Amino acid sequence: MAESKKKSGLISHGLAAQNRRARFDYAIKETVEAGIVLRGPEVKSLRHGRATITEAWAGEREGELYLFNCYIPEYQAGVLSRFEPRAPRKLLLHKKQIGNLIAQTTRLGYTLVPLDIHFNEKGMAKVVLGVGQGRNKADKRHAIADRDWKRDKARIMRDKG
Repeated sequence: MAESKKKSGLISHGLAAQNRRARFDYAIKETVEAGIVLRGPEVKSLRHGRATITEAWAGEREGELYLFNCYIPEYQAGVLSRFEPRAPRKLLLHKKQIGNLIAQTTRLGYTLVPLDIHFNEKGMAKVVLGVGQGRNKADKRHAIADRDWKRDKARIMRDKG
């Protein structure tokens, strides 16, 4: 991550925001990378890495997919163009992908959860959406136990080897 930051603190390409809790709360079945429609000050604010997507979700509105409740704070140096920090932002996908994701959320009861927002090599902002099913308390405990066992196993193997 250190090599993806410039001296001024801007992210040229790399991770802008991450939802670490999503993989714990949801059993992610598949992931899809989508473009996101942003205006200039929103991109500048994202490049500073100040966005929050922990409470965000993606859903359908008028046949298109939107990212709801994603918090991108106002860019401080941008005086002329103000924007709503929690405004719904349109996601860019192919029609077949949109139809497939909408069908999975309506028929199968899955949820579209943003896992991270990053900048690709071309400098475009992308959102990785996870198609997941919510976990109950017992599943979460099982996930914690598996994670602890893997950590302990790696520690044992490292000490013996």
